[in-house]
Amino acid sequence: MTQSTDDDNEKPLDPAQEAIVRKLKRMSLVSSLVMIGGFLVVFGVIAYRMSTGGSSAPNWIDATVPLPAGARVISTTASDGRLVVTIEVGGITEVRFFDLKTMESRGRVTFDARK
Repeated sequence: MTQSTDDDNEKPLDPAQEAIVRKLKRMSLVSSLVMIGGFLVVFGVIAYRMSTGGSSAPNWIDATVPLPAGARVISTTASDGRLVVTIEVGGITEVRFFDLKTMESRGRVTFDARK
């Protein structure tokens, strides 16, 4: 019993089919290179952020923030280079925003239910 291989039954491709096969091989090579490049960029960004700490905020802050007399601090939050302080002064709630690097005031929002 003889076994025939695929090589015996394969017909040669005509030039148009060969051109299509070459084009598909080039496209798959380009696609693979783009995917590998994308992975390298993602891993590079992850490594960069891990090595720099991922934050531009200062490591140590030593500052005095002036508040009105009789103010009571309700909460504080530091995020995105800002310090947000919620205070209550005479029954009025205020949210004050400060820059973390310079500790300068960047604005405030007042909530007054008496008006």
